Amino acid sequence: MKKWNKVLITKASGESVPFSESKLRASLARAGSNEEQINRVVDELSDKLYHGISTKKIYRIAFNLLKGKSINVAAKYHLKQAIMELGPTGFPFEKFIGEILKYQGYETSVGVIVEGQCVSHEIDVIAEKANNHIMIECKYHNLQGTICDVKIPLYINARFNDVRATWLKLPGHDKKFHQGWVVTNTRFTQDAIQYGTCAGLKLIGWDYPDEDSLRNKIDTLGLYPLTCLTTLSKFEKQQLLDKRIVLCKEIYNDRNHLKAIGVSDSRIEKVMKEASDLCSPIVENIP
Repeated sequence: MKKWNKVLITKASGESVPFSESKLRASLARAGSNEEQINRVVDELSDKLYHGISTKKIYRIAFNLLKGKSINVAAKYHLKQAIMELGPTGFPFEKFIGEILKYQGYETSVGVIVEGQCVSHEIDVIAEKANNHIMIECKYHNLQGTICDVKIPLYINARFNDVRATWLKLPGHDKKFHQGWVVTNTRFTQDAIQYGTCAGLKLIGWDYPDEDSLRNKIDTLGLYPLTCLTTLSKFEKQQLLDKRIVLCKEIYNDRNHLKAIGVSDSRIEKVMKEASDLCSPIVENIP
């Protein structure tokens, strides 16, 4: 066992846990690092570890090491933090979720006022495909360590039942499948998962469920948020978000978005190259 495997690190929740080389290697591999890159990052990072080091600092060290070796891999490794940078409001995250569903064949509407049986509700995303009619509530958090407890699905289920009562009165809706979803960029407690499963809600978290988590959806579809891009400054990213642009795909599809915020022609080429590499699974499908 290597000496750094005995180092205790501090999670965002404040909990102390042993440093896991295997978890670090898995996260690097998931971002697309090859074996040589992984070994170099692990070796270089091991010299910087100490008891009590935060997971945030470990991430920052690994990200900077990756950035010097592969911008594309660094951008993907940055995914979880990049989603947290979509704020400060929840709207960019709601649009982001709407875009993921749209790419999966759903017709979507974001920020819709819907009449329930008892009261009206502002729904984050409404999605329809074939006979599926979905009400989606997005729980966005911009702080590491924040989780969704059982109160969230309890509250969302009550709202969904009120909306569904109205939907079922619409022509043809008695044959449609209606479901409420809760989507978060963090994690659910076990009680939240247990209640959601029992109530018939679909819960999607950063790493839940295993095969259909938010992280897996993004990696599979290549629908990365523009905040992943390392070739744009934080200020430039915020300018784009203020214009309701959230995807790397949107930038790749129209470089005028970059011109509109004053990015020079020479830098635009670098940003476009990074966006193309990052979104490679979907570039050929961009209209």
